[in-house]
Amino acid sequence: MPRAGLTTDRVVAAAADLADETGFGAVTVSALARRLGVRDASLYTHVRNLQDLRFRVALLAGGELIEEIAQAVAGRAGKEALAAFAGAYRAYALRHPGRYAATQIRVDQALVADSPALRRTAEITYGMLRAYGLAEPDLTDAVRLLRATFHGYCALEASGGFGAPRDVRASWDKAVDALHVALENWPRAEGAGEEDGDADGDAERQGTAG
Repeated sequence: MPRAGLTTDRVVAAAADLADETGFGAVTVSALARRLGVRDASLYTHVRNLQDLRFRVALLAGGELIEEIAQAVAGRAGKEALAAFAGAYRAYALRHPGRYAATQIRVDQALVADSPALRRTAEITYGMLRAYGLAEPDLTDAVRLLRATFHGYCALEASGGFGAPRDVRASWDKAVDALHVALENWPRAEGAGEEDGDADGDAERQGTAG
């Protein structure tokens, strides 16, 4: 018997839970309909298609991720803020693998433009980096370094890619220490602060929070 009271928010939340359980790539309209006890057609009242569903999961996950990061970095600056930011990012990625995978897709820019959560991602990320005295185009370069480091590490850790006996958390902490040193000693670009760059664009894509 179909469940009553479906809403778009409930459908998207259920899809996010399904992604964590089975993998983001395994989320389909049919699989979600089975989970909710409804026919596929019932879901099309709430989402246009599979792509729309996945975009909405990505936006949900991005909002959750930046909220956890914001709480972690509140009242902190410099290395403490960087460590808190990194720790919240890694914790979310490991706790919610399907949701986290969703944050890495390119989202329809029409949806991104109206997303307060993703604008907040840019504000928090660039606010943290400006505390290191960085300006454009160095801000964009630093964001890309953080994103590549955080995402690469989390992806390798989640897949069991680290085989050495060294404690994975200890290596993570060393990586954050190294990033702090790199940010403090950043090779400033000539004319830094004179270009807008595309930092906001990068930060507002899913998975950026670094």
